[in-house]
Amino acid sequence: MNFETIDIKRHRETVIAFRRDSFIVSFGDTSGFGKVEDYLHWLEEKVQMFPRGFVLVKEGGKYIGQLECSIRPFDGREIGYVHLYYLIPECRGKGIGKALHDYAMHFFITNDVYEYHLRVSPTNGPALKFYTKMGLTPIGPELDGKVLRMKGILKG
Repeated sequence: MNFETIDIKRHRETVIAFRRDSFIVSFGDTSGFGKVEDYLHWLEEKVQMFPRGFVLVKEGGKYIGQLECSIRPFDGREIGYVHLYYLIPECRGKGIGKALHDYAMHFFITNDVYEYHLRVSPTNGPALKFYTKMGLTPIGPELDGKVLRMKGILKG
């Protein structure tokens, strides 16, 4: 399994497809996705800031997933933030997500942050189960209950 920094020009269609599918899995449709060009602009800015945090996952010559991680302020301190864990449908539930999680944890540690957060749809049972298994705990609902913020702590 290889982790390859996203190149917007080369990976445009792949990242759009993966991000759209993540909305379907999380919320049942793509209505919250927004404008494609806005996502690509945001992604390009983040890739420039955190090239090792915004990666496609490749196995057997095929892109099977995407990971988006950054460092951001939260309550007066810097934390890691997972914007997206994504695997194609045929790779879900096979333990591959653990490799993405391990990559994200390494990214955070190498950036000297030992707390990380993410948001998940409260109706996405498989994701909630995975995040709980990885040691994340709920902080509380956000965006009028549309998402649940979860927190993880890394040992320094």
